[in-house]
Amino acid sequence: MARVSGLGRGLSSLIPVDGNSDADSSLQNILISAIVPNRFQPRRVFDEESIASLAESIATIGVLQPVLVRRLDDTSYELIAGERRLRAARRAGLDRIPAVVQSAKDQESLERAIVENLHRADLNPLEEAGAYKQLIDDFNLTQEEVAKRVGKSRVAITNTLRMLQLPPAIQRMVGAGEISAGHARAILGIPDQRKQVELAEEVVKSDMSVRQVEERVRLLKEEVPETTGLLSKANAKTVERPSQADKSAGVVELENLLREHLDTEVVVTLGQVSSSGIQGGRIQISFGSIEDLERIFRTILH
Repeated sequence: MARVSGLGRGLSSLIPVDGNSDADSSLQNILISAIVPNRFQPRRVFDEESIASLAESIATIGVLQPVLVRRLDDTSYELIAGERRLRAARRAGLDRIPAVVQSAKDQESLERAIVENLHRADLNPLEEAGAYKQLIDDFNLTQEEVAKRVGKSRVAITNTLRMLQLPPAIQRMVGAGEISAGHARAILGIPDQRKQVELAEEVVKSDMSVRQVEERVRLLKEEVPETTGLLSKANAKTVERPSQADKSAGVVELENLLREHLDTEVVVTLGQVSSSGIQGGRIQISFGSIEDLERIFRTILH
C-alpha cells in the first residue's frame, strides 16, 4: 500500500481555507470510495498519460497535497478541487486520500473547481467558456463578476465566451488542439458559418498563423460585392473597394482609438472609390453578448 505521508498545505495558497473554525475546515484522511465527482467540474478531457505519471509519484512518495471536498452527508463527500490527484490516487491503489473538508455552497464549489483547473492544469478554451457560462447562467453573475471571481479581465471573459458561438466542427478542432483560441476568435470575424468552417479547415491544412487568419478575414470582409442591376457595366469598372493598405495613418489610428475606448474589436471599412473619391464607409463594432452590447452603448453615450 502506498504511503499517504507528506500532507501539504499548498492548496491553501490557491484556494483560501478559513482557519477561524475547525467546523469550517479540517484536514482528514477519507475513503476515496466516499468521494463523488464534482458535478460542476468544468474539465471534460483528462490527460491519461499525465495522471499515470502522477499515480507513479503517489505510489512512491504519497499524496503531497490534499484534495478539497465538502461534506454531503454522514458518509459521503463531493470533490471541490483536485480531480487529477483523486484519479491518480485511485490508480495508485490508495484506499484513502488526505482532504481538506469544507462547507461550501454550490457557487463556491463551481468557482473553486474553475480556479483549480485554471491554475493547475489548463482547460481548453471551450471547457473554460463552458465553465464561465455556467457561472453566468446558474448563478446569475455578470461577466464583470465572473472576471473578478477568477482573476481575469472582463474582456478576457467575453473573448472566451465567444468560443461558444463557433460551429460544432470548429469547436471540435479547438477542443482537439488543432487550432488555437486566437485562430478561433479571428475566424469569428466572418459572419457566414460555412466560410468559417472552410477557413478553419484551411488553417489546419496550411498551418496558418493567427496573423494570417486575421488578414484573410479582413480580405473576406472587403471583397467586392457582386454588381447589381443598379450599376451599369461601365460604372462597375470605375467602382472598387479600397483595401486595408489604402487606409490612411489617420484612419488606422482612429480605428485603434475606438478599439481601446470601447474595449472591443472595431473595424473601419472605407466605402467605394469612384472618380470623386471615397464614398463614405462603415464602422463595425463587435460584441460578445447582449450585456456587452449594453456596456458598449453606455460607453458611447458617455
